[in-house]
Amino acid sequence: MKSTKHYFSLIAQKSAADLISEARRGYLGILWWIIEPVIYMSVFYLIFVVVLDRGGEDRVAFLLTGLVVWKWFVSSIPQCANCISANIGLIRQVYIPKHVFPAMVVMTSTTKFLIILVLLIAFLIIAGKSPSAAWLSLPVLMGVQLLVTLAIGSVLSAIVPFIPDLKLIVDNGMILLFFLSGVFFDISSASPEIKSYLYLNPMVLIIENYRKVLLDGVWPDWSMLGTVLSISLGGLALGWYLLRRFDGTYVKVI
Repeated sequence: MKSTKHYFSLIAQKSAADLISEARRGYLGILWWIIEPVIYMSVFYLIFVVVLDRGGEDRVAFLLTGLVVWKWFVSSIPQCANCISANIGLIRQVYIPKHVFPAMVVMTSTTKFLIILVLLIAFLIIAGKSPSAAWLSLPVLMGVQLLVTLAIGSVLSAIVPFIPDLKLIVDNGMILLFFLSGVFFDISSASPEIKSYLYLNPMVLIIENYRKVLLDGVWPDWSMLGTVLSISLGGLALGWYLLRRFDGTYVKVI
């Protein structure tokens, strides 16, 4: 129990240090955490809503919800894949259990996500979306997405040091997943054959349920979330097993 508390404390302190360091690197500091995703979302809004005229009546809220949720995921996975190599100097100086590193990355990106989520909710309320009881399920949705991200990030962080080229596949794979996760379109409009394959991507289910809660005011699909949660726990166990299994090997291969 003591060591568990110690690791949680280490993760929190390292994440806070990374956030402070990142904020101090530029003149805008913490404001950049808000400006960067706003620019990111504005670009896609101009392309898909203004230029291509895609979407329905709630297209702005629909698009922004998908982009905010996706941004949390995409800001975590590539960094998790590279987190062992990025911290090899620290690893050589002091022993730290390797599962701490992807956890640090995810905690840092989660902090930024919470700020943007508050802004999104404020925008939705201003746009006329009334808070409903279903919004109380947001912490559950966030918890499921956190576990999905940590599971995938842990597995990748464990194997990328042995196969460095996999990092390139991850970076390009995130672009492909971006367009297959329902950020720009409603999955329900796809044909049944295509839909069955799209639902293999956990981010499709997560983004879809965020929209159900925030835009439609209905409760998420608990059975689907339960399935995603179960698979994520299995993936997290696998990732942590691999990180423990190769704990002493990373210094030799990097």
